[in-house]
Amino acid sequence: MLPQTIRDDHATPALPKRRTVLQTLLLGLGAIGAREALAGSGDDAAAATPGKPDGAIAYDAGRKVFHLQTPATSYILQVAGNGTLAHVYWGRRLRSSAWPGMRNAKDGVPAPARPDLGDRNHSPNTQLQEFPGYGTGDFRHPAYQVKLANGTTVTDLRYAGHRITAGKPRLDGLPATYAENAGEASTLEIELRDRASGLAVFLSYTVFTQHDAIARSVRFVNQGRAPMRLARAYSASVDFPHARFELLHLSGDWARERELFRRRLAPGLQSIDSRRGASGLEHNPFIALLSPGADEEHGDVYGFSLVYSGSFAAQVEVGQYRTTRVSMGINDFDFEWLLEPNQSFQAPELVMVYSADGLGAMSRSYHRLYRQRLCRGAFRDQPRPVLINNWEATYFDFDAAKLETIASAGSELGIELFVLDDGWFGKRDADNSSLGDWVVDRRKLPNGLADLAGRVNRLGMQFGLWFEPEMISADSDLYRAHPDWCLHVPAHERSESRHQLVLDLSRKDVCAHVLEAVSAVLRSAPVRYVKWDMNRNMTEIGSALLPAARQRETAHRYMLGLYGILETLTSRFPQVLFESCASGGGRFDPGMLYYMPQTWTSDNSDAVSRLKIQYATSLVYPASSMGSHVSAVPNHQVGRVTPLRTRGDVAMSGNFGYELDLSRLGPDEKTEVRRQVAQYKALRPLIQFGDFYRLRNPFDGNDTAWMFVAPDRSEAFVVYVQVLAEANAPLGWLQLRGLDPAARYRCAEDGKTYGGDQLMYAGLLLPTINADFHSIAWHLHA
Repeated sequence: MLPQTIRDDHATPALPKRRTVLQTLLLGLGAIGAREALAGSGDDAAAATPGKPDGAIAYDAGRKVFHLQTPATSYILQVAGNGTLAHVYWGRRLRSSAWPGMRNAKDGVPAPARPDLGDRNHSPNTQLQEFPGYGTGDFRHPAYQVKLANGTTVTDLRYAGHRITAGKPRLDGLPATYAENAGEASTLEIELRDRASGLAVFLSYTVFTQHDAIARSVRFVNQGRAPMRLARAYSASVDFPHARFELLHLSGDWARERELFRRRLAPGLQSIDSRRGASGLEHNPFIALLSPGADEEHGDVYGFSLVYSGSFAAQVEVGQYRTTRVSMGINDFDFEWLLEPNQSFQAPELVMVYSADGLGAMSRSYHRLYRQRLCRGAFRDQPRPVLINNWEATYFDFDAAKLETIASAGSELGIELFVLDDGWFGKRDADNSSLGDWVVDRRKLPNGLADLAGRVNRLGMQFGLWFEPEMISADSDLYRAHPDWCLHVPAHERSESRHQLVLDLSRKDVCAHVLEAVSAVLRSAPVRYVKWDMNRNMTEIGSALLPAARQRETAHRYMLGLYGILETLTSRFPQVLFESCASGGGRFDPGMLYYMPQTWTSDNSDAVSRLKIQYATSLVYPASSMGSHVSAVPNHQVGRVTPLRTRGDVAMSGNFGYELDLSRLGPDEKTEVRRQVAQYKALRPLIQFGDFYRLRNPFDGNDTAWMFVAPDRSEAFVVYVQVLAEANAPLGWLQLRGLDPAARYRCAEDGKTYGGDQLMYAGLLLPTINADFHSIAWHLHA
């Protein structure tokens, strides 16, 4: 499809005259685009055209209505009055964007009216708006705010034009979902303009032909003659006509990341955010609005997931007329961005998913999109290797012989990748030194990384390595040479956490050093996996190179610098599988998944703790993105002793590996590990690329269950975990989901055959389990 560009001259009378709508349409922008733009009534062109793709954007020029359609959803907005952009609808897919009595505002209310909008009884405070500002009658929180050269903050955005294109453009310097060819998606870009200041705002909407998701972003451009400052630049805002919702979000801390919280909306503002310079342990950059009582299979669910790894905010406001406004983006706390004339600012992408069939359908929409069109590179579609990490086996105390012993034991058990964790560089005998000195410690590895990697490779395994490149130790050669390279503010102490400071990645010279230091190590040995860690958040956020007027840009410039490093590294070393980590799961977000297809889910690898951590993480992130390992008992984080079988069953629901000393296992334990590794290899395509169904919620009871189903429903893997045994427990049945009700399934564990309808509607009979922390798994084949 060729671009369809439409300009609205009436909305910007002070600007030079442009072509009329009809002239633009007739200048070769395509028959389909012209038909969509000129349709004024009845069903939308997208719905009426035979063979129209499932992801489509139609424009009704007569009513100035945009209708965005994914395979199962519709999103409708309208240019109302004298150029304001109004929100109309988001929900189940509609054939038409017009219906009798369609309204997006409440009239006749005691609030400031806008006669210039054509109705003295109409108030912006009651209108459902698409990208609201503040100062012209809407008293709800705005999606953006600009400080002008005259000291005021009032702007009034009006429609100035739009264009519809095939495909999806890249965002400048930022991670985002993508389309591999023009037929996979359609993108609408709407230009809004404040005539008085020259501020132009470009709203971008992409719909996908194969995914029930809408990707939104916004770009701010100073087309005026004076500088202006962005004080708030959210990625999107959505208004709902009612407040009958529950808010769901994922919050926690180290070793208990992403606990699930759900509460009913109340009047006023409810929000989550991060002010840490990272998406953070405390809150994940995801929220959902749920209809009351919505569960895994039923009810309306609206998901909002921000593709960004820095400080963020998600706000939900219930207004005085019981409407709901959701907005999300970069946290405006301690944020400001100076826009000189002709400069622009690109906000991150927000991915929105609507489900009419509960949380499960929402999750599977996110899983497919993020797995197929957010993650990139050779490993996007490849099975991930089973690994052994030496950290909990040795911590900092190791030498080449000890590491080779662990790798040898892993090789005998079928493990494919050995990962050397912290302690291999500088003089790193504890966590108080050497970050930034990415030179091999010859005391521990006298023959270097190439020798160790060679030993591992001769065992038939790949070699991986841990880094923490964003940090610098005060006790390091790098800090002694460049004390100004860390984030700091003059005349203030430099707060240390874990004896380390944060490198200033807003600086090009620092980014260049990090890039070359890591590249030199990766060139020195056959490294095939990198664990990229980040173990502290930002304090004293300031840069030695930025002028005073731009100091509040530091945190976002840091993220742009980090993204630039990762873009170059992953392109330079496509054979390396990168996994992100941040004090465990402290930066588990879509922004990092764009560069690294998997993330370490939590430092807490206790099987019982992981039931909640992995369950809640799965609300938005696919199993292929979750690092999930078996560790030693008593567990190093909580001291719990759980059966090796249970630890394996839980860890298999992600990218599988081990965090213990394999050389110290007994014969029975080695037999069990060998069985687990072989089973996971057989199940790996199903687990990493199948559809995921949550069956029992660990936040609601004493047990948890989940399953993976092949896309063609020919195979399934089910796991059930009982936390605490119950005396004289009643019979229990586990109803499965996602199977073909007309098919017959054979269970590998007992050899019995079940009907798909029996498994889903009656269920599997759970055996009596007289043991704590016990798991059962079933492998089903049609």
